[in-house]
Amino acid sequence: MKEKAREARQEQRVVGFVPTMGALHAGHLALVERAKRECAPVYASIFLNPTQFGPNEDLSKYPRPLEADIEKLTAAGVDGLYLPDAAEIYPKGYSTYVQVEGLSDRLEGKSRPGHFRGVATVVLKLFETVQPRFAYFGRKDAQQVRIIQQMVKDLNLDVDIVVCPIVRETDGLALSSRNTYLGAVERKAATALYRALEAARREIAAGARDSLELQRAMRKVLEGEPQASVNYAEIVDAETFEPVVRVTRRCYALLAVYVGKTRLIDNMLIEPAGEEVVATI
Repeated sequence: MKEKAREARQEQRVVGFVPTMGALHAGHLALVERAKRECAPVYASIFLNPTQFGPNEDLSKYPRPLEADIEKLTAAGVDGLYLPDAAEIYPKGYSTYVQVEGLSDRLEGKSRPGHFRGVATVVLKLFETVQPRFAYFGRKDAQQVRIIQQMVKDLNLDVDIVVCPIVRETDGLALSSRNTYLGAVERKAATALYRALEAARREIAAGARDSLELQRAMRKVLEGEPQASVNYAEIVDAETFEPVVRVTRRCYALLAVYVGKTRLIDNMLIEPAGEEVVATI
């Protein structure tokens, strides 16, 4: 992989990169499609990173359909696939980790201690190996993307982070590898996340700007779904991920919800557009 990266740089080619943990769906393939429009060559990686999973999380049961993933990436036209194993990324005696202070401590970071340390570490290692000019991430993992952007800025990395829209099912459910955990009843209930964001979007369109009002609108929908248990439903600043009192600048509505035993996340981008405020689910 490093040899390929050096060759591409020497030839002044624009390398695009899509890092994944496998169990690929249409959201991942949309990242590849975007990368192929803007870069050549385009590389993807599959690495199920153990350091971003907590001791009681789902590392052992996380889906691993490697052959199907390779077929999907081949059909999507990637120019190469980097498939490291854990011993390559974290060899014996490994002891260096990346911690993005502040941003990593709240919301997902609070709910999943150590998660973002694992994310930042593996993404930095992947960037150093693949040497992309552009790296593509989905907006569904908004806090993760923001942390990677901060890491890139702080460490002066020569890579631009491209954030792509959330890809959804026809009923609004954001695509996620963890959706495969949902049974039929839970799958229907999982649409509560999208419906909660829609409720907040309607409030914004009607002129609401108070974050508590928007949170109440989201929670009302979620608490009306018997299968759902709210981890958090917050309105935060899009740069700092600190809570906001009123929506007057670029913000996110962020959700983390257990549907049965499966933890799902989703979000809505809220931003000024002239005199209006526009919410994008």
